[in-house]
Amino acid sequence: MENSGYTNLESVSVESLESIGGMKLLLNVDMGGKKLTQWCQDNAEQVQRLVSENGALLLRGLKVNSSKQFGELLETLFGGPLLEYVYRSTPRTSLKGNVYTATEYSSTEVIPQHNENAYSQSWPNRIGFLCMLPSQTGGATPISDSRYIYQNLPIEIRQKMEEKGIMYVRNYSNVDLPWTEVFQTEDRAEVERYCAQNQLQCEWLDGDRLRTKQVNPAVAFHPKTGEKLWFNQAHLFHVSSLDDEVRKTMIETFGEEYLPRNCFYGDGSPIDERDLELIRALYRESTVRFDWQKHDVMLLDNMLFTHGRESFTGPRKILTGMAHPNSPVAQLDNEKVA
Repeated sequence: MENSGYTNLESVSVESLESIGGMKLLLNVDMGGKKLTQWCQDNAEQVQRLVSENGALLLRGLKVNSSKQFGELLETLFGGPLLEYVYRSTPRTSLKGNVYTATEYSSTEVIPQHNENAYSQSWPNRIGFLCMLPSQTGGATPISDSRYIYQNLPIEIRQKMEEKGIMYVRNYSNVDLPWTEVFQTEDRAEVERYCAQNQLQCEWLDGDRLRTKQVNPAVAFHPKTGEKLWFNQAHLFHVSSLDDEVRKTMIETFGEEYLPRNCFYGDGSPIDERDLELIRALYRESTVRFDWQKHDVMLLDNMLFTHGRESFTGPRKILTGMAHPNSPVAQLDNEKVA
C-alpha cells in the first residue's frame, strides 16, 4: 500500500495532525527514499515548530533502527545536544550518546504521570521517546497537559503549594536507588559538590547511606509562553503513592523518617493526602494514550506535557533522550512580569 504520509512538513499545521484521544498528535511521515539523517535535517525546523506550537508530536513512519540513530535524530530535531541523566530518580541503562532505556521498573508497575526531573532544580525542556519494540499488551506512554492540572486544581490547594513549595526527602540505600547510581559516582566529595551547586542539603548516615532534602517550587513558568504550569512530583514522591500493603511494609521496615523517598510542604509540614489524590485524579482524567508501534517517535515539551507508563506483558523496549536544559533561575524574569 502506498504511504500517504508527509515527505516534506512545510505545509503541515497542528490542525493537520491526526487526533488521538481527542488531541491533535499523530503525524504520518514518508521518508521519500531519503536516509534518516537527511530527512531529519530537511524537516528539523518544521518539527521544532510543531512541538513548540502543540507541545507534543508523534511521528510514525521513520525507520530508526538503533540507539545511535535515535540519538542523532533527537539532536537534529531538537536542535541541540542531548543531556546526561544526573541526579537520577529511576533505574535506567545508559546507551551511547546520552540515550537511555526508559525506566526499568517491573512490567506490572504503573508509572504515574510526571514531568521529567520536576523534583530537581534543573530539567530538560525537551524529551523524546522511541519505540524499538512494542509490548504484547499495555505498555503505553500516556501524556497529560500540565496546564490542565494547574487550571483545574481548587484554588486553595494550588495557592498553598505555590506559597510553601515542595520539600523532597530522599534516603539512598539498596532499596530504591543507591546514591552511587543516583549521582553516577562513588566519590562522596563529588556528591557533596553536586549538592552544594544545586541547593541540595545532604547528610551522610551510618552504613554508607545518604539523605538529601531540597525545596523546589510547585509551579514553573514556561520559558517561551510565560504560562504558569503545575510542575512538581509531590504526588509521585509522597508515600501515599504506594499501595497500602507496600506502604505499610516500608514504614515498618524503615520508619517514616528513613523512607527511600517522601515529600512535604517546603516548611516541613505534612501535605494532605486528599489533596494529592485529587491531583492524581486530575492526571488520570486528562491523559491521552495510544498504542506504540515499532519505530514510533514521540517528542514532548517536557514542561507542557507529562508522561507515564502503563503496566504491560511481553518484551518492551522504549528509548529516551533529553535536551534543552532549564532551571528555576530561567523562570525569574517571567515571574516578575506574570
